[in-house]
Amino acid sequence: MTEKVVKTEEEWRAQLSAEEYHVTREHGTERAFTGRYHNEKRQGRYDCICCGQPLFASETKYDSGTGWPSYWAPIHDEAVATKTDRSWFMVRTEVLCSKCDAHLGHVFPDGPAPTGQRFCMNSASLKFEPSDKDE
Repeated sequence: MTEKVVKTEEEWRAQLSAEEYHVTREHGTERAFTGRYHNEKRQGRYDCICCGQPLFASETKYDSGTGWPSYWAPIHDEAVATKTDRSWFMVRTEVLCSKCDAHLGHVFPDGPAPTGQRFCMNSASLKFEPSDKDE
């Protein structure tokens, strides 16, 4: 496993925008249909905005109709970690970057085949790296 990225709150604040910090370090959520990648159609890879670890590939992205970028699988299982989230009077499964513990979003069991999972991510937690296919 890759070594964890650990920074102080001040270092994260200096690196990230206010929204990126709120989402990734304070477990926030951007409003539906407002994120820069919810309607992204180009081929490429979605990396962690905090540490740059590859997280999701455009091949697994689909339109879930929720207003957040959704994927049926991470780029590899070790890219993300999950934990139980009991906030907002409900129980959900939170998705975190396995390298820096950034909050990415949540995963739900209502996604498409082949996994049946919907990784519902915040655009503010991601950085899109387009592939050469579209050039």
